[in-house]
Amino acid sequence: MKKNTKLVYSTEVGRVKEEASKQAPPPSDGIVRIHRETKGRKGKGVSLIKGLPDDNHKEIAKFLKQKLGVGGAVKDFVIEIQSEDREKIKSHLESKGYSVKLSGG
Repeated sequence: MKKNTKLVYSTEVGRVKEEASKQAPPPSDGIVRIHRETKGRKGKGVSLIKGLPDDNHKEIAKFLKQKLGVGGAVKDFVIEIQSEDREKIKSHLESKGYSVKLSGG
């Protein structure tokens, strides 16, 4: 081989992964559940909101973060709010018209 030759790889064939299509949210029974979790977070608690029937999770997360003055994220149709005050989260979600239950520790 020549020293000035550049080796070029093609991605047209072989193990090319297709982009995953947009996933649908898991089926819901109409009840929003608020869990408390500290596992894997160095003892700091977060509230996980699961079971929202809509797919506007980002809007609801933004609403809750603004009302509570905390941070949070949306991961795999679960809203993580960096607060352990589940009663306030429950009251804000009920004001939006959701049926809410507290579950977990």
